[in-house]
Amino acid sequence: MGAGTTPQGIVSEREAARWVRTMFGRVAGRYDLANHLLSANVDRHWRAHTVRRVRGILRRPDARVLDLACGTGDLLFAMEQEAGRALIGSDFCHPMLEQARAKIAAAGLRSVLVEADALALPAPDESFDLVTTAFGFRNFANYRAALGELRRVLRPGGALAILEFTQPPNALFAAVYNWYSTKVLPIMGGLISGAPDAYRYLPESVQKFPDAAELADWMRNAGFAQVDWEYLTFGIAALHIGRVKSD
Repeated sequence: MGAGTTPQGIVSEREAARWVRTMFGRVAGRYDLANHLLSANVDRHWRAHTVRRVRGILRRPDARVLDLACGTGDLLFAMEQEAGRALIGSDFCHPMLEQARAKIAAAGLRSVLVEADALALPAPDESFDLVTTAFGFRNFANYRAALGELRRVLRPGGALAILEFTQPPNALFAAVYNWYSTKVLPIMGGLISGAPDAYRYLPESVQKFPDAAELADWMRNAGFAQVDWEYLTFGIAALHIGRVKSD
């Protein structure tokens, strides 16, 4: 099994993808509530910061934008409001997309949703000017294959933005955060969502995920000519932006 998410007891990429899809399907109905409560709404600020960092592309009227592993659509909708036009959201978990569709209808938004696997996108080469993913990348069954696929669908001059949890660089803060994420979060997340195993998986997946500097190296190796990254909120999360060299 290559470098990708590895839920306990899983031995193949296909099994990992199936487990992740099923798990997110079970928590979809209370996913937003759990995220906002468990992060004290800090996740909203992380998404808003991501939108500001890619604002230049979003405001181009001809730019094609894909939000990958869009889940219930929070980042997608924030980007649509900034862009002032319909964008594209994609996820491979149908119940998550159903939640996103309900939110689109309630908010009067226009973005289009597509059910698709991030490792085999139904899009031609050089289809998008911007691809984003918020807290979905670490759940992919093969990280290097995903980076290659995202590089494939980006146009010259395009950009990939990955907002993802990471390990805080400060050892003392990391110890406190790891205690919260492994002891408190599974209990609270389980009570809110009814799926405690999903919130045991969360800290495990973060601990197994490449650190911020390593992910930046992987992006460079995948063909991104310029990669910048920054820690957010003491290093709980990191935002990576990689750009494709212009012709």
